[in-house]
Amino acid sequence: MIIRKYTENDEQGWLRCRVLSFLNTAYYDNVLKEKEVYENPSIELVAIMDNQVVGLIDIEYEKEPKSVCTTKDSLGGMIWHIAVHPDYQRKGIGEKLLEAAMKEAKELNLTYLEAWTRDDKWVQKWYEKMNFDQTTSYYHMYLEGNEIKTVQLPTRKSFYPVTMFAHYTGTDLEEFENLKRKHLCVCYVRSISYNTY
Repeated sequence: MIIRKYTENDEQGWLRCRVLSFLNTAYYDNVLKEKEVYENPSIELVAIMDNQVVGLIDIEYEKEPKSVCTTKDSLGGMIWHIAVHPDYQRKGIGEKLLEAAMKEAKELNLTYLEAWTRDDKWVQKWYEKMNFDQTTSYYHMYLEGNEIKTVQLPTRKSFYPVTMFAHYTGTDLEEFENLKRKHLCVCYVRSISYNTY
């Protein structure tokens, strides 16, 4: 396996790897048709095996604190994407991608990495195994059909939501107990240590 910087020639493989790796997660419908281009500098790495992209990590990083990340007053990097193709999972590829990205983050004098994920327990356990700490959370709410009638919406005669996605930062979840789809969105943070052993 080779871990190297992402190039434009990797885009189709990057997209395929990401969509396939997300299929069995709470992000299954978060499909991209083209790779994002970041406003700020970024660390973008891919893992290559068998002449294909089998893993990826994208971290957009800050030049000014809190311009990308949300949790600390020092320079950090936001992990927007980390994914391993399902046929290559459980082989340590995600960990190797994170290690390579951490090395670059240290060279850039970043002090932490931040990642947001949903309520897939195996994903949360992976972040914890990688020494990330859970710091905060809120809910992603999806409302469809009659579910939309159960929440208070702005009243406009010409406004008829059919499907709705919302962030919920409150604590009264009983109000949403009948929603079929709601996900706890969890923030994990890992400090970057500059100690050498």
